[in-house]
Amino acid sequence: MTPGTRKRQPSLAQLRAFAAVAEHLHFRDAAAAIGMSQPALSGAVSALEETLGVTLLERTTRKVLLSPAGARIAARARAVLDEVGALMEEAEAVRAPFTGALRLGVIPTVAPYLLPTVLRLVHDAYPDLDLQVHEEQTSSLVEGLAAGRLDLLLLAVPLGVQGVTELPLFDEDFVLVTPLDHWLGGREGIPREALRELNLLLLDEGHCLRDQALDICREAGRGDAPVTTTAAGLSTLVQLVAGGLGVTLLPRTAVAVETSRSSQLLTGYFADPAPTRRVALAMRTGAARAAEYEELAGALRVALRGMPVKISPSGV
Repeated sequence: MTPGTRKRQPSLAQLRAFAAVAEHLHFRDAAAAIGMSQPALSGAVSALEETLGVTLLERTTRKVLLSPAGARIAARARAVLDEVGALMEEAEAVRAPFTGALRLGVIPTVAPYLLPTVLRLVHDAYPDLDLQVHEEQTSSLVEGLAAGRLDLLLLAVPLGVQGVTELPLFDEDFVLVTPLDHWLGGREGIPREALRELNLLLLDEGHCLRDQALDICREAGRGDAPVTTTAAGLSTLVQLVAGGLGVTLLPRTAVAVETSRSSQLLTGYFADPAPTRRVALAMRTGAARAAEYEELAGALRVALRGMPVKISPSGV
C-alpha cells in the first residue's frame, strides 16, 4: 500500500446484510428480517465480498451456503454489529437516563415478594423505562450479566464474582416454619443449635437459598445430614411443612405470602443474632448506566422500608 492510500472498509449496512444471510441462509428471509429489499441485500453482500476480497457465500439455484471464509467472517460481523448496538445503547443512556430497555434478572426466592414493589416504583418514578424481567437461578443470572444478556440483577449476595459490583438493598432474617404440632412452632428466641436435630426440608440444588440454609445449619453445628425431600419452589416447600413432613427456613420477606396459604403452619423466630441473608442489585463493574442503577438502588431502599427488613445504608 503506497503512502496516502487506504484500504476500503466494509460498511455497517454490508455487515448487517451479510449477517442476516448467514443467519437465515435465504436471501428473501434475510431481506425481510432487516427490512431491506432482496436486490439491495444481494448487492450489499456482493459489495462486501469485493471489499474483503473473499467469497463469503456459495450460491446455488436451491440454497445458500456459507463458504469456509464466510463462516469465520460471519462471527466477526455479528460481533461488530453487537458492539455497535452496545455503543448506541450507551449513547442513549447518556442522552436520556431511565429510558429504553432494562433487562432485570431476579432469583425465584426474591421475585414473588419484591417484584410488586419494584414494578410499582418503576411505573410511578420511571414511566419511560422498559423493564424486562427474567426469573432464573443465580448461576444463570451471573452468566447472563457477564455475557451482556442482562443489565442488572436482583438477588442474594455476596456473589464473590470479579467484575460485578453489588449495591446492597437490605438484610433480612430467616425464620423457622413448622407444622402446628411442632415443639418449636410459634416460639421466639429459638437457639440456632436447635437446627442440629430438626428434619429440615430444602429447595432443590441450584437455589442459593438452599446453600444459605445449609451454611446456617453448619454454623449451628449440624453435620451433613442427608436431605430426603426437596422442592423446586418455596410454595411447595411450605406445603410439605404443612403436611407434617418437616420444617424449613424462610426469609422474612416470603413469610406473609407463603404461610397465608395454609392454616396448618406456625412461624418461629431465632434468638439474636438471627441468621440472615443480604439482598442487593448487581451490575457489571464500570457499566455505562452505573449512575442510573445506583439511583434505582437508592429509590428501592426507600420503597422497601415498609417490609420486615433492615435497609442497607447507601454504599454499604
